[in-house]
Amino acid sequence: MSRAPHPLPTVLTAAALALAGLSVVGPPAGAAGTERPYRLENGRSAPIHSYRDAIRETVWVTAPDFDGDGEPDRVAADIVRPVELDRAGVDVPVVMDASPYYLSLGRGNEGEFKSYAEDGTPEQLPLFYDNYFVPRGYAFVAVDTAGTARSTGCVDQGGVSDVGSVKAVVEWLNGNAEAVDAEGRPVTADWTDGRTGMIGKSYDGTLANGVAATGVEGLETIVPISAISSWYDYDRSQGLPFSWDYPTGLSRRVAENRTEPVDCTATLQRMAAEDGDETGAYDEFWAERDHRQGPVTNVGNVEASVFVYHGLQDTNVKTRNFSRWWAQLGDQGVTRKMWLTRVGHVDPFDTDRERWVRTLHRWFDSELMGIDNGILDEPTVDVEVRPDEWVTQSRWPARGRTVLTPRVDGRMVEGPHGRGSASWTNDPNQSENTALTAGAEARRLLYATGPLRRDTRISGTASATLRLTTEVPTGQVGVMLVDYGLGKRVLASGDGAVTTQQESCHGSSTSYDDACYYTVRRNIGTTPLQVLGRGWARLDGAGTHDVKVTMDPDDTIVERGHRLGLVIVAAAPSRLRNVDTSPTSRYTLDLGASSFSVPGEVRTSRRTAAARAPSWLPARGDLVRGTVEPPVKGFVFPY
Repeated sequence: MSRAPHPLPTVLTAAALALAGLSVVGPPAGAAGTERPYRLENGRSAPIHSYRDAIRETVWVTAPDFDGDGEPDRVAADIVRPVELDRAGVDVPVVMDASPYYLSLGRGNEGEFKSYAEDGTPEQLPLFYDNYFVPRGYAFVAVDTAGTARSTGCVDQGGVSDVGSVKAVVEWLNGNAEAVDAEGRPVTADWTDGRTGMIGKSYDGTLANGVAATGVEGLETIVPISAISSWYDYDRSQGLPFSWDYPTGLSRRVAENRTEPVDCTATLQRMAAEDGDETGAYDEFWAERDHRQGPVTNVGNVEASVFVYHGLQDTNVKTRNFSRWWAQLGDQGVTRKMWLTRVGHVDPFDTDRERWVRTLHRWFDSELMGIDNGILDEPTVDVEVRPDEWVTQSRWPARGRTVLTPRVDGRMVEGPHGRGSASWTNDPNQSENTALTAGAEARRLLYATGPLRRDTRISGTASATLRLTTEVPTGQVGVMLVDYGLGKRVLASGDGAVTTQQESCHGSSTSYDDACYYTVRRNIGTTPLQVLGRGWARLDGAGTHDVKVTMDPDDTIVERGHRLGLVIVAAAPSRLRNVDTSPTSRYTLDLGASSFSVPGEVRTSRRTAAARAPSWLPARGDLVRGTVEPPVKGFVFPY
């Protein structure tokens, strides 16, 4: 998709720029007659503006009445921008992080909150974005989504209020909405060129996806980090809920510590009534929160470029969220770039700081400043396929797919369907560790290949096409693709990351907002197996079901001599809410109508792969800490 760029600002006079202490740089290619007020150092905008003296202010943008109380919502936006450029009358682009967490849960690995001076002036804004980008000629805007912090309105977990409140701020920055200051006086964003880039991790990145999917004018680029693209895919898996009443619980939690007393009972009750926990169905409630194919937010509306980041071991915002978004962005011809790493729900600023900051800087320079630095000519995708081993490529996923079929003796092979059937008994209390290891033969099915003849790249989405029979009125099935074999891996516990006691600084600091953060390293260890993909599906009604269970995608290298296994269970208490809680339910798999699709070129030795209790299968006691992510107790946040 070709996108018409927002006009780059025309700088005033060289004399005015010199008065402000700026260097005048010639226009980018194709922008005859314009000049840009930045200084390039090593191909990037240089930190020539004062962070200490930057203008700090708050405005409240007028948004529609999303909560239905008869009054327009007021959305708080805290702003930091270069005073030198304001004095020279030079317009600047905006880096924006919109969040519901600024006063509730905090942001970043160190849990920072917004803080203000006695007169209400913003002082500390979480994360490094203002410290780093304001000295380089950008403004930074931190938005409190409706229903949180200093905004009015109500949170509706990814719905029209969440997205619409942030969209209103983008519109104000582009001259298409109104705002007031703390005294109620009208304020215009006459200091910006209207070019906005949104960034954020988890919920914040989800808001970036949602606002981009409205097609709002002025949003030039987004950088969604570990972000949701469909809230159904966050809260559900093919009809099975990961938790009960999640939209209401999350919306209530992120509204804590807000300064505006608004009664959101009606909004919370409506979500509780409409979330469909009883059926798990994708309906109008979830379509409203689908930024890929929803009626309001839709990938077909996206005009902004997109730089995706996601951890391949993220079991919070599961990897189906980035993969489906990525594919559909490609179908629409959207300019895009992506990083995939072996950690979990972790910000790349923490695990890959130097490289990430350098790359992000070049991305914003390209997409917001219009600097032709070649980043769009580089390979599109960077993937960490093994700990600290990266590959670059022009497309994702990598090519290759193998269809494997199960055999009655436990083998999983290429070739035509086998014959016969296999049965197991549901265990509503069975942990994932138990299901993956020896001794659980009666409570799950396991099929495995022979040893791999070579290192094998598994890149993309695996699936299991199953014919299942059960007499349970409402049943369920779960599948896991597993790499069996001793190997060095990023551990699953703690998202594969460990915070050190050393800091590094990126950006300028003041006495109330420094740019220094503890570094993070990968937590690497040797484990006997690794789960490469998980998927679950609901089975409505007793009888025979033909179901395709889609697993969360991964991208890694399985070592030569390892085996690929496919584990099938019913209940999965470690991962979701069970709808079949009976310990006597029986499930039968028709081997002649079932197969497994693996995203890789799988070649194995001719040795028999498995018996019902193969000697190569590890015992539960062999699983070191971090082999499998422990079940999460309590409420999980897209944080």
